[in-house]
Amino acid sequence: MRKYDDAAVKELIRTVQSGSDAESNAAQKEVYEDNIGLVWSVVKRYMNKGTEADDLFQIGSIGLIKAIRNFDLNYDVCFSTYAVPMIAGEIRRHLRDEGPIKVSRSVKELGFKIKAYVEESERKYFKEPPISEIAEALNVEREDIIMAIEASRTPESIYAAVDESAPNPEYLIDKLTGSESEETTGYDRLLDRISLEKAMEELDEQEKTIIKLRYYSDLTQAKIAERLGISQVQVSRMEKKILIKMRKKLSAL
Repeated sequence: MRKYDDAAVKELIRTVQSGSDAESNAAQKEVYEDNIGLVWSVVKRYMNKGTEADDLFQIGSIGLIKAIRNFDLNYDVCFSTYAVPMIAGEIRRHLRDEGPIKVSRSVKELGFKIKAYVEESERKYFKEPPISEIAEALNVEREDIIMAIEASRTPESIYAAVDESAPNPEYLIDKLTGSESEETTGYDRLLDRISLEKAMEELDEQEKTIIKLRYYSDLTQAKIAERLGISQVQVSRMEKKILIKMRKKLSAL
């Protein structure tokens, strides 16, 4: 297997995207084999997640092939820098869809009741009801209300694509990850840091505080609400709005 420099890789990708079928297939095979190590480097990060390494490799390979086919040759970045989030995104999507997280029916039903009550309250009074009011109205303990709200949250806040319509979507967790494992490469950390810093520029101080407490300090929404003196429901809604804002910014990078 020959090791190509980035300029040579880009020329091969140009052939993949615009050459004849035979030329395209041959060039794709060369780029794939030259970058197969990227797939294994990403797979190592997701070991012990209940999926065999060979299966993760097959999923990651799909991401690498997508990266080869969709790479924009006008990007002023190395192909490997572009490919790593694609590979990781495919693996995370698989783990998300096949994930073991389950929520009981009773908790789900409580979540539906909470949502209905909050929406009705906002419609009538134009404000979000505090946790204590929801608990009293539904005759449920405050802690159960908080648990149901947390449980009803989907993984979208972390695993959602920055732009689902893009041919090569990246995932917000790529930008929020703080991992410093040995497998994390220098260019990975640099790309994540630059992208995240640019996205954070769009936030006001309260929004930055929520993101830092939620994803860097790993605090629950309830704990953040206590610190900021607002309701947990407000924190939940603010977090969703913040992440939407960040996704828009990241999709423009």
